[in-house]
Amino acid sequence: MAQHQIQPAVPLILAPAGNRPAFLAAIAAGADAVYCGLKELSARMGAVNFTLEELAALAGLARDNGVKVHVTLNSMLRPTEIAAAGNLVARLSHHVRPDALIIQDLAFVPLARQAGFKGQLHLSTLANVSFGRALAMVHRQLGVDRVVLPRELNIDEIKAMAAACPDGLGLELFVHGALCFGVSGRCYWSSYMGGKSGLRGRCVQPCRRRYTVAGGQQSGRYFSCQDLSLDVLGKVLLSIPQLHAWKIEGRRKGPHYVYYTVQAYRMIRDEGQNPQARKAALELLDQALGRPGTHYNFLPQRPQSPVDADKQTGSGMLIGKCQGPRNSPYIIPREPLFAGDLLRTGYEDDPWHSLHKVKQSVPKRGRYYLKVAPGKGPETGTPVFLVDRLEHALAEKIKALESELPPVALPIDLPEKRFSSAERRRKRHEVREMMVFRQPGPAPVNTLIGAWLSAEAIEAVRKDQRVDVFWWLPPVVWPAHEEALIQLIDRVIRDGARHFVLNAPWQIAFFSPAAQYDFWAGPFCNVSNPPGIDLLRSMGFSGVLVTPELGEKELLLLPEHSSLSIGMVISGHWPLCVSRGVSNAFHYGSAYVSPKGEQAWVQRHGPDNWVFPNWKIDLSEKKGRLKQAGFEMFVHLQEPVPTGISLKQRPGLWNWEVGLQ
Repeated sequence: MAQHQIQPAVPLILAPAGNRPAFLAAIAAGADAVYCGLKELSARMGAVNFTLEELAALAGLARDNGVKVHVTLNSMLRPTEIAAAGNLVARLSHHVRPDALIIQDLAFVPLARQAGFKGQLHLSTLANVSFGRALAMVHRQLGVDRVVLPRELNIDEIKAMAAACPDGLGLELFVHGALCFGVSGRCYWSSYMGGKSGLRGRCVQPCRRRYTVAGGQQSGRYFSCQDLSLDVLGKVLLSIPQLHAWKIEGRRKGPHYVYYTVQAYRMIRDEGQNPQARKAALELLDQALGRPGTHYNFLPQRPQSPVDADKQTGSGMLIGKCQGPRNSPYIIPREPLFAGDLLRTGYEDDPWHSLHKVKQSVPKRGRYYLKVAPGKGPETGTPVFLVDRLEHALAEKIKALESELPPVALPIDLPEKRFSSAERRRKRHEVREMMVFRQPGPAPVNTLIGAWLSAEAIEAVRKDQRVDVFWWLPPVVWPAHEEALIQLIDRVIRDGARHFVLNAPWQIAFFSPAAQYDFWAGPFCNVSNPPGIDLLRSMGFSGVLVTPELGEKELLLLPEHSSLSIGMVISGHWPLCVSRGVSNAFHYGSAYVSPKGEQAWVQRHGPDNWVFPNWKIDLSEKKGRLKQAGFEMFVHLQEPVPTGISLKQRPGLWNWEVGLQ
């Protein structure tokens, strides 16, 4: 699958497109490549996205204009979706001929091969390839051509990743757009609260809500991030040849945002030494209708918190604040408004949240009245954001490109192919239980001990007993902490340890030779289907703890088709997310209460913040059915609970009944 990559003379500007006008705006702005999704299996299902026929026409127009097309299939696959996903790749390959597929689920690697896809495979940031030793492994064993780096890296870590990058593999970096509080691929907040999984593009953004600190009146958007904006710092990246693309986030944005951000980053890339060009680029970004920007961790000596509870974090440009009576509110706009502009009143969780389409132009400092439903008028001072617009000049450019779209009538669809995992007989083992601790403590008789690998956990276990412990590696390994983790691994190996739970498949790169160890893929690997399990088997894993996001039907299907011993987290403290970011107003150990009364608390473990709900997963009553289906390992996660937190007794079935959405 892997092709030798020709290094671009300069990094490509990779533009987002969630609908046809945005796609055409990217071409008009001079983007080098566009990434977009179909109406299925995309990690931005909130975008309009494209039909196969529509995308075939747009891809043809892009090729005519020298623009590459990358298609996102970065969704976690349920066991029942394998055949449909494989046939979708085959149809894409035949009709659209994308230059690359962006994937997170391991199953897409064999599916792309079986479908005959000839383009490149790019690992999404959701795959969490976050440390240098992983790069050679994913290139060699998976045939991946490019890796999208996490947004949390600083410039020193980006350079370290580049230094570890093998020939033939390229790196891609987000330079602008929305930030998630949780690390990509390590956020389960939306799924835990109601089945809408961020790993399937259905996140309802609970982190954007206002939370109140329990026991006080203080409230704020403690988890709502500003936008990433590397703007003029982007020129520092030009010295890193392994960075093949600068990526702009925003597949839910309109053509105005796409056009302005693409133009701005082209200026920064091509004319970054020109002060006037840099100034013009910043002005374009100021007008792009995003959130306030942050450099985040990019400069290690001057990191910026992505969360400032004192700032507005609503999407769009703050255009004014509501004045006048609640039944007849108005704003005095800070900038001119044009007919067709889209305004948003307040935040999505405000009772008066609404959208308003401007009917006629309003001058700067003029007066614009908002139409509101009776009894739903906003409070005085409520912010109003300009979230979308389409200027006449850009509309004309889009119209001109639209007239060039080739007519496409897809031929009769390709014959359906059979896509399935390799059927292998495997010996069934006894059912085992494991308790996992931060610092190992007492456990029931005949229960395995697991421990999150740390110096403190090692010291808590007698040297002669370390051989029997299952050592759990963290869900994220940052380049700055890679060597320290390797030293801990080497320490327990010298004491005889051979059982390890890896929470990213690429963590197997820390071990050599790997064959002498007992590796389980941990639950943060987000494994959810048989082809993904087969690939783990080929990499040297002996067992897999599947993602606990799955529902009853999906979980009960997996063991019969698994080529590895299979287990799952059945009870304990599961995090809503793991984050590298810190709010400027965090209260560790205090409960944060959402508008719906849900509570969460934040605990620091190593370099990261873990956000936990105040109730546990508890599928213990389902254990009999899971055993009968073929599950062989049940894990119970133990977590120290702060003294100020009261755990709530409520069903912890997660998606067992509602299914993975």
